[in-house]
Amino acid sequence: MAHPLSEHERLAWLRLARAPNVGPVTFAQLVRRFGSATAALKEVPKLVRRGGGDAAALPSEDDARAEIEALANLGGRLIASVEPEFPAGLAALDAPPPVISVLGHIPVLAREMIAMVGARNASALGRKLASRLAAELGDAGLVVVSGMARGIDTAAHEGSLATGTCAVIAGGIDMVYPPENAALYERIKAEGAVVSEMPLSQPPQARHFPRRNRIISALARGVIVVEAAEGSGSLITANYALEQNREVFAVPGSPLDPRAKGANRLLRQGAILTETADDVLGVLRPMLGGAFQEASGDLDDAPLAGESSEAETERVRAKIEEALGPASIGVDDLIRLCAEPAPAVLTVLLELELAGKLTRHPGNKVSWSSGSQ
Repeated sequence: MAHPLSEHERLAWLRLARAPNVGPVTFAQLVRRFGSATAALKEVPKLVRRGGGDAAALPSEDDARAEIEALANLGGRLIASVEPEFPAGLAALDAPPPVISVLGHIPVLAREMIAMVGARNASALGRKLASRLAAELGDAGLVVVSGMARGIDTAAHEGSLATGTCAVIAGGIDMVYPPENAALYERIKAEGAVVSEMPLSQPPQARHFPRRNRIISALARGVIVVEAAEGSGSLITANYALEQNREVFAVPGSPLDPRAKGANRLLRQGAILTETADDVLGVLRPMLGGAFQEASGDLDDAPLAGESSEAETERVRAKIEEALGPASIGVDDLIRLCAEPAPAVLTVLLELELAGKLTRHPGNKVSWSSGSQ
C-alpha cells in the first residue's frame, strides 16, 4: 500500500537504491527480507562477504541528501516506489524501480499513457505518421511516453507536446541525449514530464537502455512500434510490454525496408495492426481507469530465508556455483536443478549478486557476471 516515507527512511531508501550491485529485484528482496531500507543497509556488507565479495562503502546519508537537494535545485523531485505519487504502472511491476527522478509536471504521471517507440533512422513518412498518431492520441486524452531518441521517439514527443508527453531517459535526469534534442528536452520539462531511475549526472550507457525501455512500457497501457529493425531497442520495449501484460501495436511497413522487419514480425506474432489512432483507442478504452496487472515471475513468492547454518549455506552455494554458467537460466529451473529449498537458493543468489558475481536478466533469469568465474 502506498504511503509517505519519513525523511530518515527516504534517505535510506535512496542509499540502498544507489548501493553497488543493487537492482530493482535485489532491492525488493532486501526490503522484503529485513522489513525496511534502514534495516537492509545494516545487513548488506555481511551479505556481500558471504557471497565472496569485498564490501564496498555504501552511499552515506550525506550522499543521499546531496542528490535530493541537487535534484530539487533543478526543479525536480525524487519519488520512491511506495509513495502515492509513484506511477501506477511502475508500481504494478514485480520489481519496480526503487526510486525515479522527475522533472516537470508530476501530475502527468497520474494520467493514462500510451508508449510509442521506433527507429532512430526513421523515414520521413514514419516520422510524420508517429507525430500524427501522437497528436490524435493526445487529443483523446492519453499522455504519449517515449525515450527521447532520434527519429520516431522525437516525432512522438513533438506531436504530443500540446496534450501531454513523458520522456524516459537512460542516463541521469540532467543528461540530455542525444544532444540535438536539448530544445525538446526543455519543452518537455516545461509542458510534460521527464523521468529517469539513474543517479544525477550519470552518462547514458548501453546497459542502461533496456532499463529505460522497461519503464517506458510499464508506464503505459500499450506500446506502439513504428519502424523497427530486427534486434532493435524498440523490440526490447515490445518484449517488456508482453511480459508486463501490456498491449502491443505495430504499424505495418514495406517488406523491402529493413526498418519495417521488426514491426512486421510483431504483427505476425499477434500484435495489433495500427494505421490510425482509432485502432489503438478501440483496444485501450475498455481498460482505461482500471488496475494494472503484470504476469508474476520477477520475484519468487517464497519468503527469503533468515539465518542459515554455515554448512547449509555452503552446500547450497556449491550447487548453485556448479549449475550457473555464462548463459542465463531461469531461477525456477535453478531451484529444481539444485533440489534445495527455494528460500535458501534465493538467499544465496542474493548474496552472489550483491558480491557482483551474478547478473539478473529479464524473465527471472540469472547467470554468472562477466569475469566472475
